[in-house]
Amino acid sequence: MSEFFLIAGRYYSAVNIFAFALFAYDKWCAQHDRWRIRESTLLFWAAIGGGLGAFLAMLILHHKTLHLKFKLLVPIFLWLHIFLIAIILTNPGNFLEKIFSKVQLG
Repeated sequence: MSEFFLIAGRYYSAVNIFAFALFAYDKWCAQHDRWRIRESTLLFWAAIGGGLGAFLAMLILHHKTLHLKFKLLVPIFLWLHIFLIAIILTNPGNFLEKIFSKVQLG
């Protein structure tokens, strides 16, 4: 079980750092008249667990804050992942057992 939490922690850390970096790079590209990262790509990384990194980039860098889909979807993705993590942490054995009953880690 602890191996799962270690893997999940590394995954969320990496995805959030990468999402923040993508938003930062896109902001830099916008300021320097370069090719931009697709909005669907930015939202994809927020959806797969990078919601915190994307949200922090929006707050700190003031990037994509005027786009309604980013103002709505990034916080939704962030709260969905917080909710998922809370469910796993409060009842890890039962929840994970149901989901991964046929899958073996390691």
